[in-house]
Amino acid sequence: MKNSQEQPLVSIIVPVYNVEKYLDRCINSILNQDYHNIEVFLIDDGSTDKSGDICDKYTIDSRVKVIHKKNSGMSMARNTGLKHM
Repeated sequence: MKNSQEQPLVSIIVPVYNVEKYLDRCINSILNQDYHNIEVFLIDDGSTDKSGDICDKYTIDSRVKVIHKKNSGMSMARNTGLKHM
């Protein structure tokens, strides 16, 4: 496989709302892919569970960016991710 400087950057937007039970598995699955030249936008759409805290712990990986926002629905969460790409 080519090194990451020759691979195009792929942006992945993950809308997050009250999914603490599944979130670690989702994020780990993304980060453990063979393709590494990625940026992951975790858009916390006003979660009331621990989803926001779970997102924050992944910022130790420089590929992960977390955006916390007031709940406005999954479409707006995706649009927020698009604005930050």
